Amino acid sequence: MQLKCRKVVLLSILTSLFLVLGACGNDTDETEQQTNEKTENTSQESNGENMDDSGSEEGSDHSGMDHSGSGEVPEGLKEAENPKYPVGSKAIITDAHMEGMKGAEATISGAYDTTVYTVSYTPTNGGERVENHKWVIHEELIDPGEAPLEPGTEIKTEASHMKGMEGATLEIDSAEQTIVYMIDFTPTTGGEKVTNHKWVTESELSPVE
Repeated sequence: MQLKCRKVVLLSILTSLFLVLGACGNDTDETEQQTNEKTENTSQESNGENMDDSGSEEGSDHSGMDHSGSGEVPEGLKEAENPKYPVGSKAIITDAHMEGMKGAEATISGAYDTTVYTVSYTPTNGGERVENHKWVIHEELIDPGEAPLEPGTEIKTEASHMKGMEGATLEIDSAEQTIVYMIDFTPTTGGEKVTNHKWVTESELSPVE
């Protein structure tokens, strides 16, 4: 009888121990899952998945940027007569409007003589205000008149480089008469080739060595 009681007590202790260990295991699994989810979210943010405007422009937001374009250009835009980088030539991108752009080798798909602007605006689809966006050209503005427009001028645009840009009211931050290029390039961070990207200026390119 005494032996039987001991077995019952021992069985009860073992059962309780298994239950405790099982509960600890579940807690550990939940903790590890939460940690993994947090790490994954942090990694995605670090990789720019939640970015709108990357690059050197402080206060910019380029995740909604349309990297590739159709190759169509605004009516009235004139081809450059003697560009430093002719169509079909290659150059190195020295500025970064978005992630993976700086240092990439570009192939020139268009060269045009125009006035380029850095602009600030609030997207038409909501979101934070974009500051000092590069670039919008004079021919992408709606009824702009003569170039260049003065800093502080407010004007609407037909450009759709980014989500919420088309139809937005832009504030002109700066203006420059120069040659702009449409380019093809493969991001240094990997991914698909970007074609007919608009725009980069001549000062944002350097010769291939």
